[in-house]
Amino acid sequence: MKYSLILLAAGQGKRMNAGINKIFIELHHKTILAHTLLTFEQDKSCEKVVIVGHPDELETIQKMVKAERSQKVFAVISGGEERQDSVKRGLAHIDEEEIVFIHDAARPFIKQKQIHGLLDGVRKTGAAILAVPVKDTIKMVHNHLVNKTMDRSELMAVQTPQAFHAKLIKKAHLEAERSGKLGTDDASLVEWIGEEVEVVEGDYLNIKITTKEDLLFAEAILKIESGSS
Repeated sequence: MKYSLILLAAGQGKRMNAGINKIFIELHHKTILAHTLLTFEQDKSCEKVVIVGHPDELETIQKMVKAERSQKVFAVISGGEERQDSVKRGLAHIDEEEIVFIHDAARPFIKQKQIHGLLDGVRKTGAAILAVPVKDTIKMVHNHLVNKTMDRSELMAVQTPQAFHAKLIKKAHLEAERSGKLGTDDASLVEWIGEEVEVVEGDYLNIKITTKEDLLFAEAILKIESGSS
């Protein structure tokens, strides 16, 4: 089964406080965006990639794509105000008959095992996400007081990519736009319209690089993957 990818690269990463978009930070002489793109360039099931970037950074992204000799980047387009707006713009470049993956460019450590697991999952329900069990106890807090301790056995942390039949996720985004619904992720919009979402086992190393501390973890992961000490 083949799929197309919407790669979200429009976020400014304010929590990183690095002075540049975090996807342009280099790890082992390659930008985070380039690391992420490489995984999908190497995956034979991936047919095309649509990169959604910040309007001021499209030229920089295009130069990086050229430098990396990408064969699969179909379009580099401008994102919207919200993540949901950016996804919708990316979906405009995807045919309804396709399978589409939606992925955050700041997650450079996605593996082929999880990608192929998503392909298996999307066959079953039309929508599939990656998730890992939470490790910590989670508490609901209001005004610095605990309201409730959640049952950790029922909680999972969701990752990207998320995979969908394009017709289904386009329908979910259209209904959300009509109703003014803003989802926390794309799968939440599919849930909201009453459709099932398959959960596929993720990988704890599939981190989203958000803060400076995450860069330390990212460097460690790259060392492990390169076999250096």
